[in-house]
Amino acid sequence: MAQVMLKQATGARAKDWIALLKVRQTALLTITGIAAYILTCGPLFDPLRAVWVGAALWFTVGGCTVLNMWLDRDIDALMARTANRPLAAGRIVPTQALIFGWVLSLVGFALSLGLGLPFTTVVLTGFVIDLLVYTAWLKRRTPLSIIFGGVSGGMPVLAGRVLALGGLDLIGLLLAGSVLLWIPSHILTLALCYAEDYKRAAVPMWPNVYGPRRTRIFIAAASLLNTLVLALCTMLLGIHPAAQAVLLAMSLGLFLLSLVQLLTPRERRDWLLFKLASVYMLASSVLLTVGKLLR
Repeated sequence: MAQVMLKQATGARAKDWIALLKVRQTALLTITGIAAYILTCGPLFDPLRAVWVGAALWFTVGGCTVLNMWLDRDIDALMARTANRPLAAGRIVPTQALIFGWVLSLVGFALSLGLGLPFTTVVLTGFVIDLLVYTAWLKRRTPLSIIFGGVSGGMPVLAGRVLALGGLDLIGLLLAGSVLLWIPSHILTLALCYAEDYKRAAVPMWPNVYGPRRTRIFIAAASLLNTLVLALCTMLLGIHPAAQAVLLAMSLGLFLLSLVQLLTPRERRDWLLFKLASVYMLASSVLLTVGKLLR
């Protein structure tokens, strides 16, 4: 019995440490970077280098996520959605989480340096914007903070492109811009679902500052712009027509759903849009990559 209880306790503690990484979010951003590297290189991409890109991004993004949760532990404790997170609930000592976050981040930086200065510069830029500008400085001050969160979210895909090319180009900036335009359908739909939570924690999110309707207008406008940006990317990249068609259909579908939600809002559709946004980002990265490799 004692051994069973020990195993259960150990398993629960391991889950808490893993939860600090927000594995799905970290994996999603990592995949965008790998996809950008592969689609830029084409069929002759270096598999080992692609794995290296993934490892560098995983550790850096994961480390930054842990540090963000360390900074946000007080407001997380005030919101029903996040109150059970390991740091907010007191199941992990803050100092230990801080060390864990920096260890992961430093490993990510070291791996990034092995891929060259241009790649490292983009990765570090994203890290600094996300941790210091978005979370530490602006998140509790202005609803416009999500713009900077979106900029940092676009850094992994830009880093993958920069690694393959050795520098910035229009397509790389457009791909990063697509992530920025995707952010409203991801974050603001969640903010609509949990507006009272954010109000209780005094975090100025769009629904509580500008109102639900203006928030939904912004989501729909960003979704439409994202559709146009990705359509331009597919043309510039010259991806396979079938992949272009599927990606366009997906993008328009997400926009139309956001438009329906603007005209006839339903709480359940906010949650559906939030969930579909993550699937869309993953699928669009895969489609762009596969579409390029098939040409």
